[in-house]
Amino acid sequence: MNRLDSLLRNAMLLATAGATLVILSLDMTFSLMDQMRDTNAGYTALDAVVHVLWTTPASLHELLPFAALGGALIGLGMLASGNELVVMQSAGVSTGRILFAVFKPTLGIMLFGLLIGEYVAPPLERQAESHRAELRGADPGTALEQGAWYKSGDEFIHVGAISPDGASLIGVSRYRSDGGGELLSASFAASAHYVADPEAPHWRLRQVRESRFTGEDIVSNSYPEQEWRVDLSPDLLGVLLIEPDQQPISGLWRMAEFLEAEGLDSAPHFLAFWKKLLQPLATLALVLVAACFVFGPLREATMGYRIFVALSVGLGFTIVQRILEPLSLLFGFSPLLAAAAPILLLALLGWLLLRRVN
Repeated sequence: MNRLDSLLRNAMLLATAGATLVILSLDMTFSLMDQMRDTNAGYTALDAVVHVLWTTPASLHELLPFAALGGALIGLGMLASGNELVVMQSAGVSTGRILFAVFKPTLGIMLFGLLIGEYVAPPLERQAESHRAELRGADPGTALEQGAWYKSGDEFIHVGAISPDGASLIGVSRYRSDGGGELLSASFAASAHYVADPEAPHWRLRQVRESRFTGEDIVSNSYPEQEWRVDLSPDLLGVLLIEPDQQPISGLWRMAEFLEAEGLDSAPHFLAFWKKLLQPLATLALVLVAACFVFGPLREATMGYRIFVALSVGLGFTIVQRILEPLSLLFGFSPLLAAAAPILLLALLGWLLLRRVN
């Protein structure tokens, strides 16, 4: 049985590595084309290449389940084409035992994906966005095209980017209202540095331009520095400034709770939290379906047809996800249900295929 496990493991891992290389290369190519459209005098083509390289681990984490799907279809398909699977079954090895051997390397792929998504991709994503924002400039017109918005009390805040160490901000715009929709002041700071005072932590704004609206008058002032006290720590801002799908699981949960406490919409972050938490189960379900296809209707199929089926299953799974995710945000049903439903449907398909095989 050790030789059987080794044969299936090697076939699965080699095919998954090949599928990962192909899918990731295509993704990097399209990402680079997208970044090239944003180049300017400060953000050059070389900087765009560096940005794509920094964001590659995030893309790898997102694409890994589909690479595992392709690896299972191609790897097991090659064994089926060489009649190794037939020999195994003729020797008395059950389909369940073969699936168990296939799931072993799948567990390693799932763990690898979790580690990449939790510890590697988020800091590199933040580094990439910070570097990009800094190179493209920190003026209000440019900064508002990137970064993220927040609300703290009666103040609406936009931050263009945060430094990799989390202690500095680039491009901070603030709009304060009276709570009834009347704008009281608007200001822009080129940068901000976090002062970790144990008694009164705060941000120190630099190169501040501020306009106060008093009746029909507008009073404008400039300050070299200004103290800013707000309940936004560097860790929290570091989570906010990257897309929910690129954030670590722990950071997503903290961010969702913070948004709820501020009375803001936390559903996108809860949705991303459940989607990332359940991603290993999605990988397992995709591999189950792929394996059952190989034992059933794709036993004698060509390599090209297996690749077509892998693309079709992956595309179908993605379409169901992309339909349910915005529907959950629009109609307010559980983000957990939206994240789990495609996986449950895929697992049901795998179970039905497995029953037909047996």
